Amino acid sequence: MSVKMAKTAVVRVDRRVSHPKYGKTYTISRRFKAHDEHGKAKLGDVVVIEETRPISRDKRWRYIRTVKES
Repeated sequence: MSVKMAKTAVVRVDRRVSHPKYGKTYTISRRFKAHDEHGKAKLGDVVVIEETRPISRDKRWRYIRTVKES
C-alpha cells in the first residue's frame, strides 16, 4: 500500500490462483486507488475497500476500515 498522495491510498490486492494445466500456484496482483478522506490508512495495513462512483480519473474505490495494522 502507498499513502504518498493526499486523500488517496494505493491498495494492492493479491489473488492466489492455480495454473489450469500444470497446477502450480502463483500470485496475481492488482493495484487500486482508493479514496481515503481522513488519511487513516498507513503503509503495510490490511484494509477493506468498496467500489463507488468515479471520484477522479483513476479513483473508483473508497477506503472503509483497517482490518490489521502494520
